[in-house]
Amino acid sequence: MGDNRRAPGADAESHPARDGRPATSGPAAGLRLTALGGGLFCAALMFLLGYLDHLLFGGSLTLYGVLFLPVCVLTALWVRGGDLLTAPVVVPIAFAVGLLPVADGSGGVLGRLMGLVTGLATQAGWLYGGTLVAGVIVLVRRVLLVRATRRRRA
Repeated sequence: MGDNRRAPGADAESHPARDGRPATSGPAAGLRLTALGGGLFCAALMFLLGYLDHLLFGGSLTLYGVLFLPVCVLTALWVRGGDLLTAPVVVPIAFAVGLLPVADGSGGVLGRLMGLVTGLATQAGWLYGGTLVAGVIVLVRRVLLVRATRRRRA
């Protein structure tokens, strides 16, 4: 009862981070998303960007693909270490979710579905490129995480 333990993360400025680096301060310091949080972040942001693309630029698929790349980078950088391998899985799903407002579809549900499939087929380069970027970032982060763990044990 009289124990003076601090909560994890309390007073982060005076103590180094877990991996030996000094803790940073600021609004995004230590921002890490779980697998579910990363998926929701990515899907919600892509849907919002797709909707804005539809409203402001008439549904430019090239602009949508360009906007997809930074979202992939942010998702791969912000997902926490234990959930790293989920980032390359959620970004293609988010691409499809965000394509819903951008896809050209008139004529009901089947027309919308056909527009979505056409959009996925014609924009496959952006989809593969963003997934590749997220995968490379995740692999580099994983290698660095394993190296830091081995150094601590040695």
